[in-house]
Amino acid sequence: MSTATAHTTDETRVESLVEQLLAENPPATTPRRDFLGAQFDLGLAWVHFDEGLGGLGVDARLQRLVNDRVRAAGGPSCGALNPIGYGMCAPTVHTWGSAEQKARYLRPLFTCEEIWCQLFSEPGSGSDFAGLSARGVRDGEEWIVNGQKVWTTLAHVSRFGLLVVRTDTEAVKHAGLTAFVVDMNDPTVEVRPLRQMTGEAEFNEVYFTDTRVPHDEMLGSPGDGWRVSLTTLMNERTSIGSAIPQRGSGTIGELMAVWSKLPDDRRDAVSRDRVARLWIRAEVARLTNIRAGQNRRKGDPGPEGSIGKLEWADLNKVIHEQIVDLLGAEGMLYGSYEMVRPEQTMGADSRQKSFLRSRANSIEGGTSEVMRNILGERVLGLPGDVRVDRDVPWSDVPRN
Repeated sequence: MSTATAHTTDETRVESLVEQLLAENPPATTPRRDFLGAQFDLGLAWVHFDEGLGGLGVDARLQRLVNDRVRAAGGPSCGALNPIGYGMCAPTVHTWGSAEQKARYLRPLFTCEEIWCQLFSEPGSGSDFAGLSARGVRDGEEWIVNGQKVWTTLAHVSRFGLLVVRTDTEAVKHAGLTAFVVDMNDPTVEVRPLRQMTGEAEFNEVYFTDTRVPHDEMLGSPGDGWRVSLTTLMNERTSIGSAIPQRGSGTIGELMAVWSKLPDDRRDAVSRDRVARLWIRAEVARLTNIRAGQNRRKGDPGPEGSIGKLEWADLNKVIHEQIVDLLGAEGMLYGSYEMVRPEQTMGADSRQKSFLRSRANSIEGGTSEVMRNILGERVLGLPGDVRVDRDVPWSDVPRN
């Protein structure tokens, strides 16, 4: 069977299963958890996953067909309430987890019964993730974890976390890491809010004090942490930067809405030119993501996710800046800075708040500086950045 024929057959199968999902579980009357559970059981959660684990073993591109149909019918989305779990942790568990871990974690993750977070960054190792210092020491059939993580989105509502710690201090920094699934309800895990300039606290710092993690909760083998984390990060950047909205929708749609309501005397030539340029950039980014999606094959995403993420981060910030500029004096109004602990990351209360939140886009999911290094080395083939600690045991690397 040719590739084109196989794709057509798979598409027909997916369409039939979506019809079955919507017919048997009308979104208007089916509870969210029940609908998502049925979607998982039909293999429509992540269509490229294995059968029985929320997938059908077909091309990942067919997931968009599922998502578009469910959205159009008014169905719920796992990605809205469990974004870290759906886009980053689940693909990592599917790739690196044991059969028992996959069977245990994937379904309740997709139904949003169990929210997940990603425990990577530390105060002393943000962009240099491989330099992290949180420790894991084996004690029989458990690992004792001590250390601090930071910028952990939704840790305060998470049931489980994807944790990477250092388990071998004498190996080079990339080789001494190990990944685990950690119980965020463990009493030795402390979550503290990090207040942002939006007034919210969706980010957190997390402290582990003699936290015992079962050996069976390891993802991969000891020392696989760096490779496990790459799976997570590549999926994160693809998840953040590869969205393909309808033409003229999303953030650029917000800009156009503000522009359309301006009085004629404020639609000057300079502002018109800026708005037009941003619309063109948004459309180019959208078409680029379509092309990348068509070229992306089933399996771990490659560096193309960094392309989309880099452009999305910069463009999103610039568009929000233009929106606030067009609002004039109204753009300075914000309202209360009351402390909020949001239970999801999607949406914003105002355009001004969206402007403030967009400042994080060039940091989360990998800084824009790191994205440029990745693209320069892995896509353009440029010489790598200077790394004086590549072959040095982590214990000998100078740290702050």
